[in-house]
Amino acid sequence: MRFFTLKTTWTNAEFIPLKLCIASAYVIIGTCFHSFFEKYYMLLFILFGITVIWCVRLWLRKMKQENPSGGKNEL
Repeated sequence: MRFFTLKTTWTNAEFIPLKLCIASAYVIIGTCFHSFFEKYYMLLFILFGITVIWCVRLWLRKMKQENPSGGKNEL
């Protein structure tokens, strides 16, 4: 499986959804210990879900652009 060894480049703007995804997951984990964010659970889960889908979509699109075979043999 060469899937994890394929290289791709990212611009700073493309890192924004990834950073939002990681930050929202961090806050969700942090809310387990503090009741301050309890009323924001649903908003955080929605943000996390959207950013996960967005990041995977960006990643797959970049992989297809940089690897013309589409990565079919690597999966």
